[in-house]
Amino acid sequence: MITIKEVKTYLDGIRFTEFPNKLYKKNPYFVPALSLDERNVFNPKVNPIFEYCEAVRYLAYKDGKIVGRIAGIINHRWNEAYQIKKGRFTRLDMIDDIEVTKALIDKVTEWSLAKGMDTLIGPIGFTDLDRQGMLVHGFDQLNMFITIYNHPYYMEHIEKLGFVKDVDWTEKQIKWPTEVSDKIKRGAEIARKRYGYELIKCTKKKDVFNYIYEALAMYNVAFNELYGFFPITNKVMDYYINQMIALVSLEYLWFVKDKEGKIVGLTLIMPSLAKENKKSNGKLLPFGIFRILRALKHHDVIDLYFIAVDPKHHGKGLIALMFEDGIQTGIKHGVRFAETGPELELNTNIQNQWKDFEYVEHKRRRCYTKPIA
Repeated sequence: MITIKEVKTYLDGIRFTEFPNKLYKKNPYFVPALSLDERNVFNPKVNPIFEYCEAVRYLAYKDGKIVGRIAGIINHRWNEAYQIKKGRFTRLDMIDDIEVTKALIDKVTEWSLAKGMDTLIGPIGFTDLDRQGMLVHGFDQLNMFITIYNHPYYMEHIEKLGFVKDVDWTEKQIKWPTEVSDKIKRGAEIARKRYGYELIKCTKKKDVFNYIYEALAMYNVAFNELYGFFPITNKVMDYYINQMIALVSLEYLWFVKDKEGKIVGLTLIMPSLAKENKKSNGKLLPFGIFRILRALKHHDVIDLYFIAVDPKHHGKGLIALMFEDGIQTGIKHGVRFAETGPELELNTNIQNQWKDFEYVEHKRRRCYTKPIA
């Protein structure tokens, strides 16, 4: 018999967070999230997203043993802005038993219906900066530090339960160049001389705060039309900044100012932390933090978190300006490959920026949808 229990206690919260780490303990491609961050993201006292979102978490039990988990989310401001009634599911993990999957989905469906929703989508998180997209191709590839890994049976279960594709993201492994191409050099020179753009790299972390809020406000504009996106508030910006600032390598953070001094471009790359975090099973203590700090200095793979450009400044060489320094920085560190984060397959701007690079498209992930009313 399958029993579904709502997560209400601190101990249940730990069980919810740690379940996938146990499920995938022997899987060579799974990379856990940081356990502390995963617990905090569902804590209304920590995460300001709960000012306009609500969430619920459930654990599935069979014969007294945890066999699955799921969370439900409603982003009220997103629904109001687009005049829709969509609930979201996230953090879906379970053993290969479709009855367990059905029980979990049924519980989030029941919760969503009680909140007035008529559609369920997922897996998708609170914001565009959260984990999203079920892996549907690339099961034999090491997961990124910031993405979801799952077995192939997940999509088989979810499709048998009536969910269909809503949107796909793709991920690429890019062979890092050994030199900056003439095309990128020309683009960067045009950006500087014709349009007056200036590249900014901070040398002290305190200097990041001189630019990051304006940059994230621009990010809200740049990504506004993307799937599931809703602009993040200043408090939510603070939440994500506080999560990342200790890990950010300033060599891999770029801002671009226009000739009026306004921030119009932002790129964030991180040395890959996947292998180190896997060794630590998502824990910072006792040795996880030291592994991460070592990876920040010594790495040959980098993760491309995001590139944001104000739409009014597209086609003026901003990306070339950031790429020029980025390629040189990667070469200095001996980078062999870069992993892109999930990129919407229909976002031609983001897809086209890699056309002059050598790459393989090695992962694909999907957000599903199903009418529930």
